[in-house]
Amino acid sequence: MLMIVGAGLMQVPAIRIAKEMGLRCMVTDYNPEAPGLATADIPVIMSTKDIEGNVRIARQYQRQLRGVITVGTDASLTVAAVAGALGLVGIHYESAENATHKLKMRNILRQAGVPVPDFQGIWAIDEARDAALKLGFPLVIKPVDNMGARGVIRVDDMSGIENGFRHAKSCSTSGEVIVEKFMDGSELSIDALVWDSEIIAWGIADRIIARPPYFIELGHNLPSNQPEEKIESAKEIMRRAVKALGITFGAAKGDVKLTESGPMIGECAARLSGGWMSSHTFPLSTGYSMICGAIEIAIGKKPVIPEYQNRVSMERAIIASPGRIIRIDGVNKARRIKGVKEVIIKAHVGDEVGIPISNMDKQGHVIAVCDSREDCESIVNRALEQIKIETESRTVLTMSDINSKARNLFGKYCRVCRICDGVYCAGMMPGMGGIGTGRSFMENVASLARYKLIPSFIHDFDSPKFRTSFLGIELSLPVISAPMTGAVTNMGGAIAEEEFAEAIVFGSNSAGTIACVGDGASPEKFRIGLSAAAFVRGRAIPIFKPRSYEEVMNRIHFAEATGCPAVGVDIDASAFVTMKAKGQAVAPKSESELKKIISECSIPFIVKGIMTVEDAKKAVSAGAKAVIVGNHGGRVMDFMAGGADALVEIVSELKKTVPIILDGGIRSGEDVLKALALGADLCMIGRPLAIAAVGGGREGVELYWNQLRDELERVMILTGTESIDSVSPKILRKVQTG
Repeated sequence: MLMIVGAGLMQVPAIRIAKEMGLRCMVTDYNPEAPGLATADIPVIMSTKDIEGNVRIARQYQRQLRGVITVGTDASLTVAAVAGALGLVGIHYESAENATHKLKMRNILRQAGVPVPDFQGIWAIDEARDAALKLGFPLVIKPVDNMGARGVIRVDDMSGIENGFRHAKSCSTSGEVIVEKFMDGSELSIDALVWDSEIIAWGIADRIIARPPYFIELGHNLPSNQPEEKIESAKEIMRRAVKALGITFGAAKGDVKLTESGPMIGECAARLSGGWMSSHTFPLSTGYSMICGAIEIAIGKKPVIPEYQNRVSMERAIIASPGRIIRIDGVNKARRIKGVKEVIIKAHVGDEVGIPISNMDKQGHVIAVCDSREDCESIVNRALEQIKIETESRTVLTMSDINSKARNLFGKYCRVCRICDGVYCAGMMPGMGGIGTGRSFMENVASLARYKLIPSFIHDFDSPKFRTSFLGIELSLPVISAPMTGAVTNMGGAIAEEEFAEAIVFGSNSAGTIACVGDGASPEKFRIGLSAAAFVRGRAIPIFKPRSYEEVMNRIHFAEATGCPAVGVDIDASAFVTMKAKGQAVAPKSESELKKIISECSIPFIVKGIMTVEDAKKAVSAGAKAVIVGNHGGRVMDFMAGGADALVEIVSELKKTVPIILDGGIRSGEDVLKALALGADLCMIGRPLAIAAVGGGREGVELYWNQLRDELERVMILTGTESIDSVSPKILRKVQTG
């Protein structure tokens, strides 16, 4: 019996070949739908990464098991562990680890004098910047523990380091990343069979890599068309790499770059390659199956390698245009073309297709064989022309689309984290983060998280009412947008200031709520928000910085003339760092100064940035018609309390004398309901809307509001809350943490 670790498409040929050799197959894979499990004699639902589990199941069949193998998947550690535990032919576990972990691999190869690019292992973004300064550009950043070009990206200058680091780290199981000098030149893919430390069989193909900054393999050609001396030099460093890593029995797969200074190892793994080379193109080209040879080695038999045929075989990827697949045609026509040996379609109608960023993101493959390179190229091209995968552009945005686009546009200024909690962007000012350690930003999220919702499922309604009004303004939900500016300063130019203001204002109005517009550090920036408001008949609320009396009144008069329903001042920006950086004078306002400004304002006045009962009382005494409780998103002072904690105290004192708005940390419909249960009349949201605006414009903002409305409706049903007016503190329980 042969144990095969992995049951995906790459392992199906190995299962077939093993059976043709008279071996029964035990196959492990975590996916019960994996195609190889259907043909296995003993299918086992178990992850290829579950080393202990694979060893355990192998021991159950120890008397029957003759060997263990994997093909085209990163399971060398598991194979080595099983072989070691059962005394089967294989390599040491440490050798498998060295051939799997890219940083360990690089260190061992460098120590052995095998040519590799300059590199440095890193864990943090600051280390990535340091590595870039040390190594120089262009660079490649990649995870140390993944395959298939997942997380691999080229970076050409310092502005791309942040995005490159995030991309690589997101695909790293351990979180460790490697930065290395980009190797320019043609690339070879090498498969080898190893018996007693000697390479006894070679398969060498030309790889076609494209679509920078990613490294997408568009196909490969066998045999290589490189000059013989270059092939021999590549084989020599492959021999040295195999020896250095301790690959003594089994298979080895290498990626070798032919640089101006000679061949360099990109990777050397203790397995046969995926990408249809070992399973299809190599046997088509040579007449010999390296998978068969690898199985023979696994069961302790040295393969007899025949003389290779001399045919040309090629594989080409099928990559559809981004969008939703609505039709797949021409596959059978392509298969009927003489010389086409396989058309593999992995996509289905209805699938969403994006721009490929790894070798997993391809929709299919064409494999052909012929006696000449030119004819084979013509055959695969004709086949690709026959195959039509028609997609339609997404007419409906998704939040995933929006977040992905925003992440790319923001670059280093915002990671668009799955949970927007201020951890990643701590201290990033200018930027989207909180000041100093970022604790004030983080505390906004944490203060709400300390409250848990109590469900109620026995009631007789399923359509909660959450329309409300604020200062005479009808709203479709009890949430408005926070005032935001700084598309260049804080968002790195991800979007133009005018586009940003229009997206927030128009998208909010389309969703039935209202936007606040800001007054940035540039003295005339307030006009941009008011200009956007003018297009919606003034339906926006400008919030100005606490400038001099004359400057504030000048802005208020502009707002009145625009037709805005209310106006305000964010009093907590009286020592705001970005204002100081731009030389803009701001200062605290006494109660009498505030009263004077409000008395000369013809529309309701709002005071934003209240965090204490005393300031709340002073604002109301001065004539404020509403107060906004919050710490400016954690951007004015470090180590402040969270908005939700301050809200409870202020609500208990003001006792509904004016509307109270909670600003900060609101991320979901659940958060909105919590804030209302704590006594807020409305909530205010900032950063998530900025992300929606950058990633989707006004449509993105409207989609975000609609998603929030759906979340609020769901959670109101689940807590037995029939309307906004009936929200009760009884639906909350405060939980002590840490």
